Amino acid sequence: MIQNACVNDGTADSGNEVLNSDALETFLEGPGIDIETFEPHPGRKSLVARIEGSDANAPSLCLMGHTDVVPVNPDGWSRDPFGGELIDGEVWGRGAVDMLNLTASQAVAFKHLAETGFKPKGDFIYFAVADEESGSAHGAQWMADHNREAIMADYVLTENGGLHGGTSDSPHVGINVGEKGVAWRKLRVKGTPGHGSAPFKSDNALVRAAAVVQRLAEYRPPAQFHELWRQQVETLDVDQETKSIMLDPNLIEDWLDAHPVEGLARHFYSCTHTTFSPNVAEAERKMKTNVIPDQIDINVDIRTLPGESSAEVQAHLERALGELVNEVDIDIIMNDPASISRMDNPMWDTIQKAVNQPFPNVRLSPQLIVGFTDARVYRNLGAVAYGAGLFSPELKSSDFMSRFHGHDERIDVESLSLSTQFWLDISNDFLT
Repeated sequence: MIQNACVNDGTADSGNEVLNSDALETFLEGPGIDIETFEPHPGRKSLVARIEGSDANAPSLCLMGHTDVVPVNPDGWSRDPFGGELIDGEVWGRGAVDMLNLTASQAVAFKHLAETGFKPKGDFIYFAVADEESGSAHGAQWMADHNREAIMADYVLTENGGLHGGTSDSPHVGINVGEKGVAWRKLRVKGTPGHGSAPFKSDNALVRAAAVVQRLAEYRPPAQFHELWRQQVETLDVDQETKSIMLDPNLIEDWLDAHPVEGLARHFYSCTHTTFSPNVAEAERKMKTNVIPDQIDINVDIRTLPGESSAEVQAHLERALGELVNEVDIDIIMNDPASISRMDNPMWDTIQKAVNQPFPNVRLSPQLIVGFTDARVYRNLGAVAYGAGLFSPELKSSDFMSRFHGHDERIDVESLSLSTQFWLDISNDFLT
């Protein structure tokens, strides 16, 4: 799948997930597995494999992994990002972490169960889905809107949990039970066209857009502490004074500013704040060096905390932009609120047992992730969805997270083995 290079750049014609879907279909084909494929746009193909359950009233389980990957700059890599090479016990390539490792291990577990005569009580589904990396319009969301019955399950396991943390006395494995909301906005800034040789007192849309970007980059909303943040802080291997600071809205800002590890500071900030990242500036028409532009669009990646709605997003933008808010038109690109799944259910108990098979003393730690996954689509359908998996305790969380959308993405073979056995243990315990 790494070698297929199913790169999703956000445009409808990118992704080409048909390559990975076809590869998985060839791998999974065999007795006991029913396979359907869906292609809402040429090349954007998803696969649903099913082992039918014996009891219509028994709970169903879906293992879901996406097949697309984000773009890559090969110049920053030590190896071919689409080589899929096995080097010193690690598989290298774009998607090795996000999330072809889990998509592949789920497929291997699913096929093994089918070949060994697995007879689940509830339906057992494997969903290899396109377009997760760009909002799911050609993948999970399209399936939910047009073919809900094909993918619906009571419980769904997808990316991204399974990392080890805590102390030697109180080790834990993180399971993602929720995620921040996605409130992408397009801010259109208008001006007056003119000749670039006479910029004095001109109405340049690009200059105004630069001021808008600067204000968004500098905006610091107050910290907000949800219950999952409090639970996460309690599991950290830090002293009590630090924990108190991390739970004090009057102290956490200075603490984050002074934090020596930038990656952790960014993560902790995102866990406790609504965030605004102006990432794309573009124009509908090709711009020329000697023409003062009359229109610039700024795409802003906004991530919201539990309980925040479109009204709160608008209020944030008004505070961030001040008087400039009257000089932009704001359009919604995505508007999915934060979502959380409950933990008082038999699947949570099953995950705990599966983790304890190789790691008897490790407990589960529920976490809210700051990115989005297709789990939110299932939660909106009423399913319980978790980001799961099981990785090597030698794999540091900081290393793992730095490889998401980063250079030299890779995953160790031990983690692939642990995740594959994890899916087997969960399926056997929950569905039989």
